[in-house]
Amino acid sequence: MKKINKMFRMLMTLMFIVSLTLAPAYAAHHLDIVDTAIEAGSFGTLVKAVQAAGLVETLKGPGPFTLFAPTDEAFAKLPKGTLEDLLKPENKDKLASILTYHVVPGKVMAADVVKLKKAKTVQGSNIYIKVKSKKVMVGKANVVKTDVTASNGVIHVIDTVLMPPAKK
Repeated sequence: MKKINKMFRMLMTLMFIVSLTLAPAYAAHHLDIVDTAIEAGSFGTLVKAVQAAGLVETLKGPGPFTLFAPTDEAFAKLPKGTLEDLLKPENKDKLASILTYHVVPGKVMAADVVKLKKAKTVQGSNIYIKVKSKKVMVGKANVVKTDVTASNGVIHVIDTVLMPPAKK
């Protein structure tokens, strides 16, 4: 009986250790793009902008989506007052246009991004992609981290906020 109890305790301990090891990977894989961005901690400004533009439910939808996500530091590089102006309710459509310019329909992993010259965004315009000296650029932004997976797509982290071309 002591041997069975000891084996049972060892088995329970092992299961506990395995659950601690696998829980973050399981949770990350089952979070949508918005929750993945929130959990990452470096996209607070992006999340705030997505909320102000009314795009949360869309980006929580089934997708799949590829999000070229500017970091908080990327937003900080915008000219003074730009972000504050965009976050005003009367500029919701303009903000939504900028944010949807960062989203490509489908789940485009880094290995596929580097094969592209351009991609059509949800906003409707193309973003142009360059690979030079093993560095990938999307528009004027450097891709600094790739393949952050979410349940409804993938995030590639960029260091600059992309601005869509002016409509003609």
